[in-house]
Amino acid sequence: MISRSSLGRSARLAQKLQCCSHPVNRRGLAAPASGSFQYETGDAGGVKLASRDLSGPTTSLAMVAKAGTRYQILPGMADALEKFAYKVCSEDSGLRRGRRRTALRITRETELLGGELSAYHSRENMVIGAKFLRDDLPYFVELLGEVATQTKYTSWEWNEDVIPNIHLAQKKLLGSTGQLAINSAHGVAFHRGLGTPLHPSSSSALSKYLHDDYVADYAKAAYSKPNIAIVANGATNTELSKWVGEFFGAAPSAPPSDVPKLESPPTKYYGGEERIAHASGNTMILAFPGSSSSTGGSYKPEIAVLAALLGGQSSIKWAPGFSLLSKSSSSYIGAHVSTTYKEYSDAGLLYITIEGSPKDVRGASGEAVKALKSVAEGKTSKEDIKKAVALAKFRALENGQDIHAGLELTGAGLIEGGKAFQIDEVGKAIDGVSEEQVKKIAKTLIDGRATVSTVGDLYALPYAADIGLHV
Repeated sequence: MISRSSLGRSARLAQKLQCCSHPVNRRGLAAPASGSFQYETGDAGGVKLASRDLSGPTTSLAMVAKAGTRYQILPGMADALEKFAYKVCSEDSGLRRGRRRTALRITRETELLGGELSAYHSRENMVIGAKFLRDDLPYFVELLGEVATQTKYTSWEWNEDVIPNIHLAQKKLLGSTGQLAINSAHGVAFHRGLGTPLHPSSSSALSKYLHDDYVADYAKAAYSKPNIAIVANGATNTELSKWVGEFFGAAPSAPPSDVPKLESPPTKYYGGEERIAHASGNTMILAFPGSSSSTGGSYKPEIAVLAALLGGQSSIKWAPGFSLLSKSSSSYIGAHVSTTYKEYSDAGLLYITIEGSPKDVRGASGEAVKALKSVAEGKTSKEDIKKAVALAKFRALENGQDIHAGLELTGAGLIEGGKAFQIDEVGKAIDGVSEEQVKKIAKTLIDGRATVSTVGDLYALPYAADIGLHV
């Protein structure tokens, strides 16, 4: 027989579990982030800056320049400028005046301080960054100032380091069907500007356009004060302003008159189809016009909700998930399906990526179009849309909290319109998306002109018309 004491323990346990079984009803879903994640903006000697004084012993710092591939004056220029970061700086260098700071010296000093350096470019921005212990802020602000104002674009660095690394990036691009498809989709959707590839293909005539002297001229415009912003996570605005004012004073107040302006016309969406033969895999991208970033003028939070609703990959381990594509493509086990939306300053791209065997890609791509049509026809349950809103809000807030992503978003917003990326505003906008808004945007996309990029076995992979898309 079961003892009385055992029954007592079981009853107490059951009562405790019952009390904890509905915590969601008491606290609400995905509450907005606290005010500690708001950026404080400012200006130091003509350079825009923003900071979040996050508690902790480390700091992340970035110089964001409006000098991505969209704004490059010649093919491959953004790639080359990125690879010149942290190279030789001149002897006239702030606190260390009279001593040349070479790449080797920069490496050794950074390692002694326990820091990390990074440099990358996106379609719109160049991001030169550093992570380090909080007390070392002056050193790394000075270092970024030297990158902007003191870098020497020498021929030997160009020939021995920069050009070989550009060629390696080209080979990496050539071997990835996914990257080829993404570049293709942007090119078909936007043509020039945002359609410019992140890395030039191996067939590009780079030698015709690239030279170390041209990169030096491009840098003068890229790193001018109106074209850059300094963003920090883990530093006070007062301290950041002090050091930026001291170490970025030598940055030109305007781009040189003899260098073409780094500008791009307003983005226009075109759409269409491109097919590229490749023997190493199969990737198909179905893309549609999306939303600008929250700091842009055409922000549409319903795009984020639609992307979460379409999905493709479950956010819960060992469960298929609620997303439409994870359900509809489950019979094509050889296909990997995901939905992504990219936001830029004045436009965006929502795209579904399908990878796998030709047979599975063909089947899953047809199911993806059917799923989007079902949303447009209002056949999606209210519960699924509610889940999509919650997931989209979580992802947006998580991305805003991500130190790496927040730096570029904030810097770009400051340069374009003097507005920092604020995490709370994005969360509130997504929270207000209705079922009707999701249905309306889905219908607009499916009735409009799509962008389809196919890379792989073209004999077996479908055309856009085969799966019911207009291009």
